[in-house]
Amino acid sequence: MHILTRSSAVVAATALSVVALGVGSASAHVRVSSADAAPGGYGELTFRVPTESDTLSTTELAVKLPTDTPLASVSVKPVPGWTARTETTTLPTPVQTDDGEVTEAISQVVWTADPSAAIAPGQYQTFTILAGPLPETGSLSLPAVQTYSDGSEVAWIEPAVAGQAEPEHPAPVLQLTAPGGDTAGGVVADSPADTTATSAAAATTDDGPSGTAVAGLVVAIVALLAAGAALVTGLAGRRRTGA
Repeated sequence: MHILTRSSAVVAATALSVVALGVGSASAHVRVSSADAAPGGYGELTFRVPTESDTLSTTELAVKLPTDTPLASVSVKPVPGWTARTETTTLPTPVQTDDGEVTEAISQVVWTADPSAAIAPGQYQTFTILAGPLPETGSLSLPAVQTYSDGSEVAWIEPAVAGQAEPEHPAPVLQLTAPGGDTAGGVVADSPADTTATSAAAATTDDGPSGTAVAGLVVAIVALLAAGAALVTGLAGRRRTGA
């Protein structure tokens, strides 16, 4: 029988606590996601903001928008109990859009809570904007600053580096979908099962089975009859041999 000593149990429990703390901390970061964002298009961007403090509430969120690849159009979705304001900057290079030349763009969106609407410990809130055209890239970094009720700030601005561990305060990164709806940013491509189901459905028309489906059914029936005949012949041969 394997006996777990007191020291081994303490080490195991400590390791498990560290792993659990790491998972909880990573999942509690400020994140951004979208179900319809695509390069060159428009999308609804949602920021998920949890309060990580055990004693303080979140009272403000400020999100930086890119100015090197500016978003010509930004609309803010109302959040009950929160006031949103935008800051505009003059672009170093005008951007051509379907509506004409754009010389200014929103560079920051700031949400501020009423006293009764602050995000309490153990709670979270979501903040959404509709923006575009999005840059022709695979991802978009959107740094954010979270302010707590005592005036302290947490700057979610650290860039993530491929092949390295996630930084302590990573900047929210929006994963953009590829044109055509490949998997990314919350849009899931058809799975093999979906493709099979689609192919099966295509074999049937509104008026009944198609010619291809009927032909396949006939071939299957013929093969089944041939197999049955072969089985009968084999059994008869065995009986003659036994006799």
